[in-house]
Amino acid sequence: MKTTPMSVELVDYMGSDLTVVNAARVSFDKESEWGTVERYAFADQEYPDVTEVLKDADVKLINYLAKHNHWSPFAHTSVQLRVKAPIFVARQLVKHQVGGVWNEVSRRYVDSEPEFWFPEVWRGRPTGSIKQGSSGVIEMTPQAVTELDLPNGNKILVTYDAQSMVSHNLALYTDMINRGVAPEQARMVLPQNMQTEWYWTGSLMFFCRVCRERLAPGAQQETREVAEGIAEVVAPLFPVSWSALMNS
Repeated sequence: MKTTPMSVELVDYMGSDLTVVNAARVSFDKESEWGTVERYAFADQEYPDVTEVLKDADVKLINYLAKHNHWSPFAHTSVQLRVKAPIFVARQLVKHQVGGVWNEVSRRYVDSEPEFWFPEVWRGRPTGSIKQGSSGVIEMTPQAVTELDLPNGNKILVTYDAQSMVSHNLALYTDMINRGVAPEQARMVLPQNMQTEWYWTGSLMFFCRVCRERLAPGAQQETREVAEGIAEVVAPLFPVSWSALMNS
């Protein structure tokens, strides 16, 4: 059984902080250009590099746009990502539809060996009146034995072993494929911790909304990890705009 981590990779992107600035300034038939700053990449370098930066006025404009919710200039950018995450995480994230495009690996068409994801720790149920989320960490090591109360008052020993269960389902899936069962039906026995992958394309504004929601304190930890990966990829592409949007 192959286990892999979640990941977020940049495929392509269009635009920059200057794109945002000029999308706003076109209202007045104006256009900005990059400013420049010299820096030395190495102490012994004979000539300095010239780096393009936003002018102060353009930085102030981006912060103004973000603060006052003028979102349309930020939508003139585009980022294409390839994301890998288990199915139960992907189904949470696919809810973000407005402004984004999602194309996913389909197990109707492929029957390659699935990959799986397992958490490093098992979290406890939420406390109090909270209906969702988790709280703390509980011990759920392989072959941990717990008691289960039955309706008739009897107790039986229950063995908890997530990896064994997944291995069993994988073996069943593989056997079904080998026997000629269509992949679109055989996939039904695969568990929700199976990894899936998708192309996710959206504007800077779109991914900012995703991250603001999924990085919130009440968000599920696994979706937070994907959102952190998105932020790590997108922020360096649009540093001024990303900072302004995330802090507005």
